[in-house]
Amino acid sequence: MISHSDSYRESGVDITAGYKAVELMKGHVARTMTLGVVSGIGGFGGLFEPDLTGIKNPVLVSGTDGVGTKLKIAFLTGIHNTVGIDCVAMCVNDVICSGARPLFFLDYIALGKNIPEKVASIVEGVSKGCVDAGCALIGGETAEMPGFYAADEYDLAGFCVGLVDKSRILDRDKVSPGDAVIALKSSGLHSNGFSLVRKVFDVENINLDAYVEELGESIGAALLRPTRIYVKPVLELIDAVNVKSIANITGGGFFENIPRALPEGLTARIDKGALITPPIFDLLRKAGEIPERDMFNTFNMGVGMVAIVDKADCDKALEVLGDLAYRIGSVVEGSERVLLV
Repeated sequence: MISHSDSYRESGVDITAGYKAVELMKGHVARTMTLGVVSGIGGFGGLFEPDLTGIKNPVLVSGTDGVGTKLKIAFLTGIHNTVGIDCVAMCVNDVICSGARPLFFLDYIALGKNIPEKVASIVEGVSKGCVDAGCALIGGETAEMPGFYAADEYDLAGFCVGLVDKSRILDRDKVSPGDAVIALKSSGLHSNGFSLVRKVFDVENINLDAYVEELGESIGAALLRPTRIYVKPVLELIDAVNVKSIANITGGGFFENIPRALPEGLTARIDKGALITPPIFDLLRKAGEIPERDMFNTFNMGVGMVAIVDKADCDKALEVLGDLAYRIGSVVEGSERVLLV
């Protein structure tokens, strides 16, 4: 007997649409499969057998996050196959700050109406993010919630688990004065500060497809650009040099996140003139008349991640990271935590 419920469908939940969505997303999920995956999608739990070769004291590192109100831009543009990349990025970029390699990912999509093609498009982005991060999408949940979400809206969140040998966990207490602060370039706004972004640009009342000369593209394209995933270059860097600490520059910007990579009594002295900042940030600052402090305390300002290494390792680190990175400052003694000069 084929599972269906006319009564449930009349209340707004079509379980058969859920089955169709699963069928449509299977091809995307298959692209993420890695050697550790034991189960396929459709079961009650995702199974993963980690390869512990060469790992003496395995430590699991987990991270969870969502996309936030950046989803509003997806609703307005009708483009849904990129926000899944943001969802994966927000999780795996946290996990690698410990030096861990992401193993697997699960997503959660809650929506007002299950349109299978839209769900599959969302999962397409999640799968792309997982491929970029080298982890497997081993499960998830799609919850149709009429009356709770508008019919054309949804929320998206995810959960990632990584693995690291205990002896290789990055330790901020090893950071010392004189260490180099290296910036890894962001792809743009990433997925932070969008409540302010939406207010400044009044996104619901402008043409998001209109070309903006200062940006060299439409405002919609600039706002929807996915969060960069740093897993592969950072793991390569950790193998090449002694990385002391890493900060993922997400919500709270420089002032909230860089101190999380420093021990007490030390300050990251950042050269503002060295920063390579995409034009979207300047456009946002001018349009909203946002003070500099608020910009650096809300957005990544072109720096998606910060790595701290010994000064002697800086050149090697930059060589490994290539065009993705450049030096923006040094660690000094002080109580200000972050000093912009």
